[in-house]
Amino acid sequence: MGAGAIIAVLGILAVLFPFVTGISLSILLGALLVVGALVHVAHAFSGGWKRFVAQGLLAVIYAVAGIALMANPVVGLTTLTIILVAFLLADGILEIVMGYRLRGERGGSSLIVSGVLALVIAGLIWAGFPSSALWAVGLLFGVNLLVTGVSMMLMARGSRTGTREEAAPTEPRGA
Repeated sequence: MGAGAIIAVLGILAVLFPFVTGISLSILLGALLVVGALVHVAHAFSGGWKRFVAQGLLAVIYAVAGIALMANPVVGLTTLTIILVAFLLADGILEIVMGYRLRGERGGSSLIVSGVLALVIAGLIWAGFPSSALWAVGLLFGVNLLVTGVSMMLMARGSRTGTREEAAPTEPRGA
């Protein structure tokens, strides 16, 4: 329950401050890429010459991308927004196709609705681009955190209720 509450509060903060959240995610991604570069450097020395060259090149690519994201997180946020729009477009199209194939089956129409919503969100973000880059990634990440946190709290509450019901005596008390 506590972890869910913390995640929900972080989600609310991310929704309230989407630009700060987006910049933070861009910097975090840059830092992770730099760590990945270090891992590739270490891996380069664990094999032969071919492995050294390939892993060395990957380390350079990771390092350049990571440093670029950390040095200019707004450009990174713009790139992440474009990737988000592409993801939502692909997701929306695939969900609509899957829902169409599953029409008549339980849940098929909900896939179509979900796909249409993904396309609408992608269209709204793209229509407002580049200014939508300032809020889209952070806002959607915040909403995801909020929903995850609330879900975790509801699951914890449900498991407490289930535990209480299981622990309850089955015989009537008193006589």
